[in-house]
Amino acid sequence: MEAVLALDNVRKAYENHIAVDGVSFEVPKGCIFGLLGPNGAGKTSLIRIVTTITKADSGSVYLNGEVLNSTHPSQIGYMPEERGLYKKMKVGDHLIYLARLKGMSPSDAKNSITRWMEKFEIENWWDKKIEELSKGMQQKIQFIATVCHNPPLLILDEPFSGLDPINTNLIKEEIQNLKNAGTSIIFSTHRMEQVEEVCEEIVLINAGKKVLEGSVKDVKSQFKEHKYQIEFDGGIPTTVLDEYDLLEQKDHSFIVQLKDERESNYLLKKLIDSGTHVKSFREILPTLNEIFIRQVDYKPSN
Repeated sequence: MEAVLALDNVRKAYENHIAVDGVSFEVPKGCIFGLLGPNGAGKTSLIRIVTTITKADSGSVYLNGEVLNSTHPSQIGYMPEERGLYKKMKVGDHLIYLARLKGMSPSDAKNSITRWMEKFEIENWWDKKIEELSKGMQQKIQFIATVCHNPPLLILDEPFSGLDPINTNLIKEEIQNLKNAGTSIIFSTHRMEQVEEVCEEIVLINAGKKVLEGSVKDVKSQFKEHKYQIEFDGGIPTTVLDEYDLLEQKDHSFIVQLKDERESNYLLKKLIDSGTHVKSFREILPTLNEIFIRQVDYKPSN
């Protein structure tokens, strides 16, 4: 699969601290790609290298097959976790200013920003000052500033922070629309349930090193523990389950951990042969949150 972004053995150190330690991965074109890791893992350092804010000490970074250079920031839209809006500026003036920094002409900038503000139904915000907006409203403005120049690569760091559920879904929908139109999106967040919902591929960084990468589906399959949930109608002969250690048992369902996938076929046949009316028989895969905690030995703060 063709990559929009490729990192090859990238390293970055600050004094005695190695922030990025020989990291390599590729972001496929037209993909929503999760850049994951606990605080201090090296994610921000990687983003700063990709956006040319800082340079790698060694290794190579490629954007669309070209070695990363000073012309590439105009092809990237970066939405940082710590927002960078000037609170005294008016919304419209501020967005045009930021779009012009990305190389857009005044007319193109105004047309693009107007389309986005109409899409979000916030046309009347044009003359409001940034400081007059709530955190969620400022988040929408930051998103427009990130995408209005139509970059082929977006980097979104905690894009849903401060948004209510309605506006979160609105931004999610626009992210999916951008992806469907061919935009590649790097999505960085601590919310693993959001990663499962929107991302196709992920890379997990811990202590500056890559510890895991692949499609969400393959990663979850890699860490499966052969747990199955079976739902049934009526009763079930107790002798059918005598040889299994049940993790959970209710009136019309149970969860069991098997030795391997082949044993699941044997259990299903055994249930059917016993006359049990099986309603569902499904494998329970670990969540990305569970995999994240297991891989980085992460202990969330209270």
